[in-house]
Amino acid sequence: MERIPFGVRQLDSIVNGGAPTGSVVLLSGEAGAGAREFMHTSAVVNGLAHADDELFDLHYGTPSANAVLPEEVHYISFTASGSQLVEEMRIAMDDDVVDAGTEAVDFHDLSERYFHISPVPREWYADRTPNIKDLRTRHEREDLLGALGMLLNDVAGGNLVVIDSLSDLISGMGEEITWADISFLVSGLQKAAYEWGGLILLYVNHDTLSDVRHGQLSDAAHGTMRFAWESGGSTRARTLVIKQFRGVLSEIEDENIVQFETEIGDAGFDISDVRKIR
Repeated sequence: MERIPFGVRQLDSIVNGGAPTGSVVLLSGEAGAGAREFMHTSAVVNGLAHADDELFDLHYGTPSANAVLPEEVHYISFTASGSQLVEEMRIAMDDDVVDAGTEAVDFHDLSERYFHISPVPREWYADRTPNIKDLRTRHEREDLLGALGMLLNDVAGGNLVVIDSLSDLISGMGEEITWADISFLVSGLQKAAYEWGGLILLYVNHDTLSDVRHGQLSDAAHGTMRFAWESGGSTRARTLVIKQFRGVLSEIEDENIVQFETEIGDAGFDISDVRKIR
């Protein structure tokens, strides 16, 4: 089975190269626990594979024999521009890695559609001055999910796509976007991803969901990766648990692994320790 690397070297080596092609993976995390860093690392390191062989070899190494690098890397955001995201990535990752890796990442900014139906002043999210037509259509529905769907049709085939984030869609729920819309979106992605043959990463802040709704999203995705803080005495550690993932969880169970301890290094998200069943 061909796999697309997550871009996290130690994790990819354990799961036989990465995620099976055609996968939709829910990255569900507590604030600051590493889910965003995982998402950024996956985009940058896979971009690095196309942009700078030397840096890729230094920070990642040789991909598994089963691994197939994505043809392209696409990062879709509902609230931030590409330049904003690059600056955010610099906070946790080395500048040289970010600069080289993001050269091969296509950023797609959907913030104008996302904020268009909100009371947020237009000058906060759009560059140009509004005209009469803009003012007249201010309260007309902008089909954000339709725009997302058309974009994915164009860019998802054989590629890595990061969607940042479901939390933004949940925060914007109302007459224009309902919970059913979001649930159907993830279910539809699962079906379409099989034909696209790439890898889609969906980020969601775990705290924005009830247990029932989180379960619905988990069932709709091929895999769910849970990022959390674990306290021990006076210290805290970032942890990763793969809750469910067809074609991946079996690899981890064979190794009797129950949890990964993680850290943020120069090349982004990484695994620092593996806890096994004793």
